[in-house]
Amino acid sequence: MLSGLRQNFITPQETNEKPLSKETVMNLTGQVVLITGGSRGLGRAFAQGLLANGARVAITARSVPELHETAAQLTSVPDQVVAIPADATDPGAAQKVVAKVEQDLGPITLLINNAGQFRAFGPIGTVDQLAWWNEVEVNLRGPFLYAHAVLPSMRTRRSGRIINVASIAGMQAIPALSAYVVSKTALIRFSEALAQETAEDGIKVFAIHPGTVRTPMNAYVHDSPEVKKSAPHVQQWFQTLFAEGRDMPIERSVDLVLRLAAGDADALSGRYLSVDDDLDALVKQFAAEPSTDHRMLRVNGVAAFSV
Repeated sequence: MLSGLRQNFITPQETNEKPLSKETVMNLTGQVVLITGGSRGLGRAFAQGLLANGARVAITARSVPELHETAAQLTSVPDQVVAIPADATDPGAAQKVVAKVEQDLGPITLLINNAGQFRAFGPIGTVDQLAWWNEVEVNLRGPFLYAHAVLPSMRTRRSGRIINVASIAGMQAIPALSAYVVSKTALIRFSEALAQETAEDGIKVFAIHPGTVRTPMNAYVHDSPEVKKSAPHVQQWFQTLFAEGRDMPIERSVDLVLRLAAGDADALSGRYLSVDDDLDALVKQFAAEPSTDHRMLRVNGVAAFSV
């Protein structure tokens, strides 16, 4: 199972794509960014990178102590960072969070739907039903709720960007990971639909694969006795990846987000992008073939339906 899983989870060293610079510098002054799942892991790193390049940042997460600790570490300047405790799957909370951010920092120019869950392991016939559905809610319903909440203001201003943190796992079926792959596949398709619906409003939408990074979420998969019991092949893959040093440096994931925030890849709105992609080459490719469906979900051998 390990060899099969390797084919599914492509790591940076197994690709031939041009890496992003580790020293990406962007002028993001004037941008206001809302990051869900912003208290740790990728969310915290995104906040650090965006702040360092001039943006004002709001972070939201369920864990109140961790959230405020992160905000205090990010900056001591009150009008640069706002921390708002909230559950990403709470419809009422999403509207309130967005209203609070726009009141304290200004209109949101970038939403990063980063909150995610990776806990429902095991075959479909035995996996905990509530855990399975909760994972789908966090990974899919959360991004829908926050996109829904920011769209009115973005449409009024006829500008804005939304980055949905998906995964390469959403590009295929992986045994014992059905909740995760289903939710991430749906998030990629959701990003495509959102991009098409808002294109005339000047809004850009991206689904990204940030790479396999050493985050607390992935550390759980690496160490948990529960994962060892319900999905041993998955845990072994993570343990081998980390032991061999083939995990993705988090700086590379941040670089991708910074470039998208700066508008470097606006021409690729609606597409799935990976941390390993050569964005400049992709932008040139789409300039030459603007109608291509490259980087969009398709069923092999089946023509797409058009309206």
